[in-house]
Amino acid sequence: MDISATQTAINLALSGNWTEASRINLQIISENPDDTDALNRLARAYAELGKIPDAIKTTEMVLAIDPVNLIALKCLEKWKATKKNTAPSSGPTSTESFLEEPGKTKLVKLLNLGDRKVFSNLDPGEEVKLHSHAHKVSINTLDGKYIGRIPDDLAARLRSLIKAGNKYQVLVKAIDTAGVKVFIRELEKGIKARDVISFPTERIDYVSFTPPELVHKDTPDTTSADEKSED
Repeated sequence: MDISATQTAINLALSGNWTEASRINLQIISENPDDTDALNRLARAYAELGKIPDAIKTTEMVLAIDPVNLIALKCLEKWKATKKNTAPSSGPTSTESFLEEPGKTKLVKLLNLGDRKVFSNLDPGEEVKLHSHAHKVSINTLDGKYIGRIPDDLAARLRSLIKAGNKYQVLVKAIDTAGVKVFIRELEKGIKARDVISFPTERIDYVSFTPPELVHKDTPDTTSADEKSED
């Protein structure tokens, strides 16, 4: 497999250049027809370009090679529903899911991202999982593949609240070359955390500032008479 071509195809997809992405993926597939990752990327590019029949056909090629490929299964269901102009039973959530509620929602940029091949096929609005570890909180796909982790300060708070019984939903907000952002929403409060706000309003700490001309306002004038006369 050509690693550089694969990375180029992923970067093109993340930047939204679907025409060029489809060309590079076709090139990869011509050399390796069983590359299911490239086929999934090609299907996604076709779908973004409005070529739904081609997207479906390419996804079916993936399933002929790997019948349990979760990305292909998810996309095939979604695109067949799109072709029939019906609402898909699974897929991106409506924009209403991103409505902010003070204290209950938080937009977070993930750190230490995993393999780009994992998240390049995710859609904005797609649900992912929050997984609490002993010393961190990671975000994974629904089938358990690592995407990235939450910043330590927020992770520590969430770990404590999850232990207290809180439940959260996590949706993909944005994916591009700059990174991955997720939208976290509190769904349910635990009994032990019923009076605790999940995401307190961020406080701005102001640093006191004294104008330079006032710094020595009360300092006694120790300049001698001779020194003054020399000025």
